[in-house]
Amino acid sequence: MRPIPTLALETLLVDSSGGPVCGVDEAGRGPWAGPVSAAAVILHPEDLPEGIDDSKVLTAERREALEIEIKARAVAWGVGFASVDEIAELNILHATGLAMCRAVEALSITPVAALVDGNYRFKLPCEVQTVVGGDGLSLSIAAASILAKTARDRLMIELDALYPGYGFASHKGYNAPAHQQALRELGPCPEHRRAWAPIRALLEG
Repeated sequence: MRPIPTLALETLLVDSSGGPVCGVDEAGRGPWAGPVSAAAVILHPEDLPEGIDDSKVLTAERREALEIEIKARAVAWGVGFASVDEIAELNILHATGLAMCRAVEALSITPVAALVDGNYRFKLPCEVQTVVGGDGLSLSIAAASILAKTARDRLMIELDALYPGYGFASHKGYNAPAHQQALRELGPCPEHRRAWAPIRALLEG
């Protein structure tokens, strides 16, 4: 049975660090188009929205409802992006770190430490503790996964209006048959990650 996220990790880190702890997660490392996003959240342990979980197991409607609750009830939250140009310049790993740094810096309260999903210790403006599978274990990371996902999805819908024909509003820039067909017919737009091997191969083919 899949574990339910709790504040156990946050509590341990608050006790050891003596200050506020945020959860950090990203969205959009894998798509063929659009920026990578990240969010940081400091939850109030006595005012938690019900149903916070890994964004991947929630419906879009549930994520959007929880986004409102998290933003209204969290101690602090922040969202950051790294653009397609920054992904090309830095590579996706370091661009993800840049988005995470921007999310932490956007918090209204400076955290002493951050719980970060995954096993890579990004350089952030506070202590970092990595948590593999963190979005399914930590409520703060799960909340961050929701905000990162909803923020990026909303931006991809806006990009769909700017660059019609690619279907960004439906597949959010990920690999999909309709996306592949649009690339063959229209070629890449400025929001495509042209350096990525699948796009190069598709265009060259």
